[in-house]
Amino acid sequence: MTFVIRSLTFSHEGTFLLTVSQQIAIRKGLLEFAVLKVVGMGSVYAADILYRLQATEFATQEGTLYPLLSKLRRDGLVVYKWQESELGPPRKYYQLTDLGRKQIAALDLYWKIIDQTLRQLGRQSGLVTES
Repeated sequence: MTFVIRSLTFSHEGTFLLTVSQQIAIRKGLLEFAVLKVVGMGSVYAADILYRLQATEFATQEGTLYPLLSKLRRDGLVVYKWQESELGPPRKYYQLTDLGRKQIAALDLYWKIIDQTLRQLGRQSGLVTES
């Protein structure tokens, strides 16, 4: 059995189980959740977010992150504050709003429901079959 997540290889006894496009679609759908989780850890600069995501399945680039942060701000889930930097110009540091914290709680709950549902579907017996 082989599961090498970072190189996108998923196989079981030599059978390819998950296509790269399927993996990308799943990651893309969960990226907003992942970014909210990182921002939920405290005040973070965009480079900090990229660094935290880099070693995960949610590794992304500035060209993806900045539009997502703008969307999250428009949706009222994050705010930013300008802070002076010793290394150059001022930086935007992102924080969750109260609505953002509620969104994470809702996403956490929904994720648990989805996980339970998939586990239950995988265990169900007595499927209806036509004879």
